[in-house]
Amino acid sequence: MNFKEFEFKEEILKQIEEIGYIEATPIQEASIPVILKGEDLLGLAKTGTGKTAAFVLPILERIATTKGKGKGVRALIVAPTRELAEQINTSILQLGKSIGIRSIAIYGGSSIKNQIDLLNNGVDIIVGCPGRILDHIKQETVGLTRLEVLVLDEADHMLNMGFIKDIEKIIKATPKKKQTLLFSATMPKEIKGLAFKVLKKGYKTVEVEYKDPVKLIEHELYYIESTEKKAKLIEIINTPDVESVIVFTNGKLKAEYLSKVLVSNGIKAINFQGNLSQTQRDAALAGFRKGEFKVLVATDIAARGLDIPQVTHVINYDLPQTTEAFVHRSGRTGRANKNGNVISFSSSTDKRILSEIIRVNNVVFNKVHGKAIGGIKKAKIQKPKITK
Repeated sequence: MNFKEFEFKEEILKQIEEIGYIEATPIQEASIPVILKGEDLLGLAKTGTGKTAAFVLPILERIATTKGKGKGVRALIVAPTRELAEQINTSILQLGKSIGIRSIAIYGGSSIKNQIDLLNNGVDIIVGCPGRILDHIKQETVGLTRLEVLVLDEADHMLNMGFIKDIEKIIKATPKKKQTLLFSATMPKEIKGLAFKVLKKGYKTVEVEYKDPVKLIEHELYYIESTEKKAKLIEIINTPDVESVIVFTNGKLKAEYLSKVLVSNGIKAINFQGNLSQTQRDAALAGFRKGEFKVLVATDIAARGLDIPQVTHVINYDLPQTTEAFVHRSGRTGRANKNGNVISFSSSTDKRILSEIIRVNNVVFNKVHGKAIGGIKKAKIQKPKITK
């Protein structure tokens, strides 16, 4: 479906075309008409499916249509991580450029005074992490009395991070009469319970099967012992087709150590993990985006929300601890309709989690090095379902 068929305002269509969007993704095609009607929505889709634009574009259309009808925050978007908040805010500013949209990202680790100064100048949209949003609500530096749309993005991730109480407090500070959009990659019972609490009766559910692998991604598996991983990693990174790579590990110190190992072997690498300050994290991402670093060695804080289209490879130096994390890590490549590659290392201690990843995510490995894998069925790509 072409974006022109949604009949957005000309100013918004201009920005859509400038960014290069032409055909809507399945989650966008299914969600946008529902949101434009003002209905509450539960969107189930994995990262990398285009869900940010699915809720941002209708919000911009609403603001552009009723511009000037009262001041105050019109939309609040809650995200689990600083990086995702910044990324959503960037999308808003890009897509809303021609309508003069005023948007701000607020999160911990950055100056609350600077945020207050910007908020005092007036904003249409706030994107933020739960803790800092609550700080502003408590200090009365954010007013939500005119709020029209509340978005809870990556809701399953926020619940896993223990944000449920903060989310409930934020919801309590918003008007009862509003449109609520809840997006999640998975549907555990906690998400069902949250949907029941925050969405109006009769809400729509849009589902793009999160277990399906991205069409343009090829998976490769190495059966390898821990002592051999470093040498194999360096060998793979130095192959000509590996242009930009995210290497995932399961520890902050390991990510820092591994990046130093790569640098000592002549590879331009930087680490990205939770022990870094916000300034250091921003600098690492900026350098990686600009191509100053070929490799970003990261923990799972980089598994969601980062949209870096030039990433050609994801390497699971350590297999993730959950099947969901495997999906989100994989979603860092194969973006913007480009081919992507996911290479996973599996040692003798990974037998259980590897079996779970294969079974739950229905992964097909295009290449296997070492012991062969049997009994893997090819995944089917399902169209989005809309239910009442």
